[in-house]
Amino acid sequence: MIRSTLTYIALGSNQGDRARYLQLSIDRIFERIGAVISLSDVYETPAWGFKGDAFLNACIAVRTNYNAEKVLEKLLGIEVELGRKRSNATGYADRAIDLDIIFHGNLTISSRELHVPHPQLAHRKFVLYPMADIASDIIHPIDKVTISEMLEQTADDSAIRKVDVRLNRPELPELPVNYLVIEGNIGAGKTTFSKMIAEDQKAKLFLERFHDNPFLPKFYEDKKRYAFPLELSFLADRHQQLVEDIGQFDLFRKFAVADYDFYKSLIFAQVTLQKDEYQLFKRLFEVMYRELPKPDLYVYFYQTTDRLLENIQKRGRDYEQSIDADYLRTIHQGYMQFIRQQNYLNTKVIDLSKLNFVENREDYISLVYQLLNAIP
Repeated sequence: MIRSTLTYIALGSNQGDRARYLQLSIDRIFERIGAVISLSDVYETPAWGFKGDAFLNACIAVRTNYNAEKVLEKLLGIEVELGRKRSNATGYADRAIDLDIIFHGNLTISSRELHVPHPQLAHRKFVLYPMADIASDIIHPIDKVTISEMLEQTADDSAIRKVDVRLNRPELPELPVNYLVIEGNIGAGKTTFSKMIAEDQKAKLFLERFHDNPFLPKFYEDKKRYAFPLELSFLADRHQQLVEDIGQFDLFRKFAVADYDFYKSLIFAQVTLQKDEYQLFKRLFEVMYRELPKPDLYVYFYQTTDRLLENIQKRGRDYEQSIDADYLRTIHQGYMQFIRQQNYLNTKVIDLSKLNFVENREDYISLVYQLLNAIP
């Protein structure tokens, strides 16, 4: 399961166009690490621990799916790209950009490569001031004091002043839809992506409630016996959720996103039910389908069968481990037939076979822009 973590990062520069280096760093952090939730004002301070030019300093809060070690790896890469040159000499030196993890959630980490929270935080006014702008009430997990209290207690008496530099917070473009559906085969990643896009865009999220279905484990053990009650239970539950919830938009949400479409019921029923059962099921489906809202954009995530099987194995649901390649291929064919035949939905098929939007934020951002381009 993907869980995002709020990470606080300090930025500093004392070479060249200092403000530009700060902004370039923020832009790259957004592209490669996570959404920038907030950013501080910019402060100028004298070089700390060595003789050098004055620094511009700031802090940002970033929501990321990466662990602290991965965040550090990406930050070091950004520093190198922006011209930072590290030497083997001990002590501090001038640098175009300096990026440090201050907090990573509530974690405490102590290794040769990484210490979190940053061990010098209490003694660095040039970090405490910008941190107080965006996280004054956050509690240090070791010292058990807030940033505001730490700032009051610090022994650092170095000069610091706020400067008239405004950094921009990069954001993904808003999707101009009321109702977005992300569909796909079993294990395609539709639920994970739906959660991510809903969090980023502050959308209302609707997830299929399959976990509580008592027929699902039984179906994978004996498909012929349990197919009809399973599909009927899904039909009823999906209809109830869509009727009760999709039409009732939260005024504070931009749009609704769901990880399934009601037509999914008919696609799976066509594969799993006997002919006479399917005819009855279809009659019930058509009555229910008429009254339901239709998505402004219907997206189908395509994954290769091998990758679907790999994803299913990774997520480790016992009742899914018996799913075979032929079943997945048949389900995919059902989706493709639906997409080809319908002419009232705006559909977009996206091939994920060479993308990994969970491990690579660049792939995730690319997907968001593909959705944006699919909207008239």
